[in-house]
Amino acid sequence: MTNIDRRTVLAGSAVVLAGTALATPAAAQGNAKTVFEVAQITIPIEGQSEVFPVRRIYCIGRNYAAHAIERGSDPTREPPFFFQKPTDAIQNVPTGKVADHPYPSLTKNYHHEVELVAALKSGGTNIPPEKALDCVFGYTIGLDMTRRDLQNEMAALKKPWEIGKSFDHAAVLGPIHPVAKVGHPVKGEISLAVNGTVRQDADLDKMIWSVAEQISKLSEAFELKAGDIIYSGTPANVGPVVKGDVLLAKIAGFPDMSIKIV
Repeated sequence: MTNIDRRTVLAGSAVVLAGTALATPAAAQGNAKTVFEVAQITIPIEGQSEVFPVRRIYCIGRNYAAHAIERGSDPTREPPFFFQKPTDAIQNVPTGKVADHPYPSLTKNYHHEVELVAALKSGGTNIPPEKALDCVFGYTIGLDMTRRDLQNEMAALKKPWEIGKSFDHAAVLGPIHPVAKVGHPVKGEISLAVNGTVRQDADLDKMIWSVAEQISKLSEAFELKAGDIIYSGTPANVGPVVKGDVLLAKIAGFPDMSIKIV
C-alpha cells in the first residue's frame, strides 16, 4: 500500500495508547509550600543560554514500515499508537561529547532506537495536520533506549510494557535546534552505528506518520502543551548493545550524538 493509501486510515482510526495514562494535574493550592523540591527537567537549546522545560514525553511506535514488520506488525493496516516516558528519564548529551550511558538493571537484551525528536512551543486539542507544525519549537536527535526482553515479556502476557520503555536514562537526546535554524525536517538520512558499524540507516521520508500527523492524532487524545516532546519513531534494524559499546546517532542537518554504554 502506498503512503497516501496508508494515511487514509488517519481520518477514521482511533489512537491506541500503550502504557499508563497521565492523571489530570491537581489544581494549585494557593501559596502552599511543598514538602520538598522536585527538579525541573530541561533540555539545552543549541547556541542559546535559555533551556527548554520538559512537560511530557510522547513516543510513537512502529512508525517506519520496515521496523513495524520486524516487530511483527502490518504497516499497511495498523493505526498510529503512542506510549509515554517519564520526564526524568531524559539524558542530555552535549554536542561533540561521548556521554557515559549506564546499562540498566533487570535486562539482558538492551536495544538502541534512533529517532527524530520534536519539541513543542504550544499545543491544543484536535489540532488539524496543516496547523500542527506551528506548535513546534525545534528538533533534535534522540535514542529511545529499550529493555527489549522486558518489553517482549509484558507484551506476551498482554500487560503494559512500560517497564521496557520507561526507566532511568531511557530518553537520550541532544540539544534542541530551533525551527528558525533547521526548518521542519521531512527527508534526510537517519542512522545509528555501534562501534563504527552502521546498524540502522533510513530516510526521514520513510515515516508512516509525519510529525504533523503525529501531533494531530495525539491532540485528539490529550491536550498538548508547550514543553511536550515527541519521539517520532525508529527505522528498522534495532538491536542489542553491551557495556563498552559506543553508539553514534546521526540525522542529516544536525550535529552527531554519541554515547558509551557503561
